[in-house]
Amino acid sequence: MKFKQITVFAILCIGFAARAQVALAEGFANVADLPGAGWTIVNTSPLPGTTWFQGNAGIFNAASGAANSYAAANFLGTTAATGPVSNWLITPQLVLDATSTVSFSARGGGDGFLDRLDVLISTTGTAPGNFSLIGSYSSSVDNGWVNQNFGATLAAVTPSYVAFRYVVADVATAGNYLGIDNVLITAVPEPTTTLLLGLGLAGLLARRRLNV
Repeated sequence: MKFKQITVFAILCIGFAARAQVALAEGFANVADLPGAGWTIVNTSPLPGTTWFQGNAGIFNAASGAANSYAAANFLGTTAATGPVSNWLITPQLVLDATSTVSFSARGGGDGFLDRLDVLISTTGTAPGNFSLIGSYSSSVDNGWVNQNFGATLAAVTPSYVAFRYVVADVATAGNYLGIDNVLITAVPEPTTTLLLGLGLAGLLARRRLNV
């Protein structure tokens, strides 16, 4: 009975070691500072215009924090009167695995113009060819901030990049304004410290029980 109790406790400690931890948390207080923190902002539209920029509180407020503390993109991502927009906001390199999740809040400007945000993942971080889609958000109305959550869909622990891509098929008929806020990406922590801590606690418990 004592051995069973010790074994269960050790398993629980190992399970705790595998709990997800935060790989990245971003509230976009200053979008201009993102490249200095390892983010990549790139516009791959055929005729590129604006890139991702600081949120405009005059259109809507951030999901949390200061009124303009979110990242935004809009139909001016192209200088053409017609045609597509492909505007990328790519995280620094993160170490993720199959249990990792990408959570954030998204909001569209509405007014009947379809705004779309694709969420993609890559092991190289090179846009656009090396990214795979893991989820998307789209809306032609302003529904307020909508929470989104997608799995990373990786097969193993892998250095990876997550991209948020603002997509408009043709600015003549679609595209208005879109914001993202409160990005949270999880990863499994290195097992060494937490696992050893768990096994150490299990050992202490074993010694304590055997000495009773």
